[in-house]
Amino acid sequence: MRPPLVARVARIAVPTAVIMAFGVGVAGAVMPGDNPQLAYPAPASTSSLSEAAGRGEQLSRDANRRPVKVVSAPKPTSSASETIAPLLRLKITGSRYATTDLNVRTEPSGDATVVAEVNKGTKLAVTKTISNGFRYVSYRDKGRWVTNKYLSDTRPTATTSSSAGGGISGAPCPGGSSVESGLTPDAIRVHRALCHRYPQIRSFLGRRTSSGYHGEGRALDCMISDSTVGWEIARWVRANAKSLGAMEVIYRQQIWTVQRSSEGWRPMSDRGSPTANHMDHVHVSVYGNSGTA
Repeated sequence: MRPPLVARVARIAVPTAVIMAFGVGVAGAVMPGDNPQLAYPAPASTSSLSEAAGRGEQLSRDANRRPVKVVSAPKPTSSASETIAPLLRLKITGSRYATTDLNVRTEPSGDATVVAEVNKGTKLAVTKTISNGFRYVSYRDKGRWVTNKYLSDTRPTATTSSSAGGGISGAPCPGGSSVESGLTPDAIRVHRALCHRYPQIRSFLGRRTSSGYHGEGRALDCMISDSTVGWEIARWVRANAKSLGAMEVIYRQQIWTVQRSSEGWRPMSDRGSPTANHMDHVHVSVYGNSGTA
């Protein structure tokens, strides 16, 4: 007997469906379709995982770390040599009085910078330290130097400028008066007073062809090699400025003027040479004819 029609159809249809399904699967695997293929990332290597873990731990530590406090560097303080500290170590032993107008210097030398001038009779706190004829003192809470021979245990008596400087001679100079040509009466007055009082002056220079006080016959240069005598000349002219008609004195890069007399000696800028800086002469400028001597 032949199998029923349904059975015969099933025998043919089932194998055919299996074969078709298998073919479609193979074709899908070999030929790309309309749908994009899904890509799966390769598994992370062991080193990458370790690095990621390390970064995670670092971030965790950073999140829990307290903020760092920034501390500013301390500001520099003044040098010990510019304060009263050296004086305390050296021990101030007492006080002395200035017997004349006295320059206050930064070092124990006649060439050192003059920072101030104290008037005659000024009381200064002093130490026992003496170097090169200068004594170490306290001036405005700083260690400074002054000429020791102009310090005294007793206060000097008050005197007027003219009597302090002694007599002012108006007689012609023994060395001649050729330098007085073209000078004003006050400049001649200064020349004659100084040539008699300080014979150590080597020579005088007066009027010359130039601008300024020398060109007007209102200035005199007193050439001197001894700085000690030079300062005596400069101070004497300053003390007797009114009688001489002097308005300005310059010596060793220091200047004093009547207009700013309360400031004492003031430092001048470097002009490039010893002569330009008045290291070898005392310069005196005058008003013209206002002196009374």
